[in-house]
Amino acid sequence: MGTNIEFWKLLAGLGIFVYGMFLLEDSVKSLSGRAFKRLISHYTRGRLRAIGSGAFVTAILQSSSAVSLMVLAFVGAGVMSIENGIGIMLGANVGTTFTSWIVAILGFKLKIESFALPVIGIGGVLLIVSNGGSRLFNFSRLLIGFGFIFLGLSYMKESVESFSAGFNLSQLPDYGLWLYLIVGTCLTALMQSSSASMAVILTALNSGLINFEIGVAMVIGANIGTTITVMLGSMGRGMRAKKIVGVSHLAFNLVTGLVAVVTIRWLVALVGVFIDISTDSVTALVLFHTIFNVLGVVIFFPFIGLLGASLMKVYPYRKVILTAYLDRTPVEVPDAAAAALGKEVSHLLEECRLYNLRALEIDEKLVFDHELSFEKHLIGKHSIEDLYENIKRLHAEIFAYYAKLQAQKLEETEVHDLERIIFASRNIMNSIKNIKGIRKDLEEFEISENSYLNKQYKQFRKRLIELYHDMNRIWLLASSEEQYRELLKVFLHIEEVDGRFIRDTMEAVSGKKIQELEIASLLLANRLFTQCCRLQIFGLKDLLLNHEQIKNFDRAMDTKEMIEEEKSKGDRERH
Repeated sequence: MGTNIEFWKLLAGLGIFVYGMFLLEDSVKSLSGRAFKRLISHYTRGRLRAIGSGAFVTAILQSSSAVSLMVLAFVGAGVMSIENGIGIMLGANVGTTFTSWIVAILGFKLKIESFALPVIGIGGVLLIVSNGGSRLFNFSRLLIGFGFIFLGLSYMKESVESFSAGFNLSQLPDYGLWLYLIVGTCLTALMQSSSASMAVILTALNSGLINFEIGVAMVIGANIGTTITVMLGSMGRGMRAKKIVGVSHLAFNLVTGLVAVVTIRWLVALVGVFIDISTDSVTALVLFHTIFNVLGVVIFFPFIGLLGASLMKVYPYRKVILTAYLDRTPVEVPDAAAAALGKEVSHLLEECRLYNLRALEIDEKLVFDHELSFEKHLIGKHSIEDLYENIKRLHAEIFAYYAKLQAQKLEETEVHDLERIIFASRNIMNSIKNIKGIRKDLEEFEISENSYLNKQYKQFRKRLIELYHDMNRIWLLASSEEQYRELLKVFLHIEEVDGRFIRDTMEAVSGKKIQELEIASLLLANRLFTQCCRLQIFGLKDLLLNHEQIKNFDRAMDTKEMIEEEKSKGDRERH
């Protein structure tokens, strides 16, 4: 091993270090996550406060990527301005240097084993005696993460010590500092952690594998590489604000890196004023890292507003039209607007049915013989999560249109008609929320080793297809009276199937076909699934029937005998 790097020890050390960073970040977020989110969300008004908050939270969380992604989420949700988001990103770059200071001061100045192992040991004991999710549990994870950081650093140091003892720095080819800048960028981009790459660079510098000049170039590169995580987080359709913040972060790090390269001699000389580079190059490199990040903030601070405005022009706002009827119908013509609103809620019902089919992995061609509006007009492939978000936005647009329409001069009957339509839209939305709530349970039923649960999953799919075929048939009936009776029959069928399901489940329990936990999941899934079916029938009822029929339907729903009577009456008339 005399002149070789102990590769596996180096890799293990890096793995332990990164895992320690993950534990530390995750435990701090669990202990105080809401406080930090509140700080970022509410206490960032003004550029200086935004920069200060970004630096503070990043220093505590030990992850500029975590803070940056949090900012992207807030900006994307519209609860934070783009300028403040950019300010926090600038502060996060300064805050991330805090990790390097900890590593430099504790990791290379003290004997690591003297505190790393006791910290891990104490954290491990506390982890055993604590309850999962408690504050003590998360505090023990924090201790273990802190210990792992320095244990991993120790492994990395030891892995290169024997090699560095016989290593001559002059053996390195003189490719220029640009190569090492690229190496630093790639290293951080691959590891998705500037803290981890800084630990590798500081270890190499401490062991003599690289000199201070190479270390400086790699640190500049590491600063650029950390933008990869943020750029990945800002990707996605309709995420204009997130793209702006992500690109501004990239621009900041690129410009800051370029300034650092151009002024590298002066910055190194400034570092030399405070620290003797020849005797303490590790601390000197960390100081360099901090200075050029602070310099970047100073340079960019006056231009935050200009940068945001420029990027808004590069990424202009493009409104995605989700409505099929409302955007073409002005509210100033109440009759036409009311008709458009009814058609739009029918469109909402179709999209919700599509969501439910995809949630149960049913081919929509079994129900729809035409392409739905979202599929026609929205560019690109959409996941089921995208579909759900678009449905929510469509419902919001329906409600906003309804609010505008209410401000017009309307007849009393028109007001009642609109209330009925909007009530239908709420029932329809609640129906897919139920399916969304049981998606994971349904997936578990599908892949379960219990054949009874597999069978019930298939039954849920069969019940949904039957319901949608019935709804398609009712929609095409010419007479509202026929629609009224068929809706009652379908509602009765839903209740009968629900009762049968509960009886079958009780028999399965008696026969010990399912376990106790499975019983609870199955009954909950059936309750929400059945309610989803009811709500869609209620929505269709409010869209198709007149006032008198709706009143009769609402009375009949509570009395099965009345439903049976109406069903029999309809059967007699057909014969």
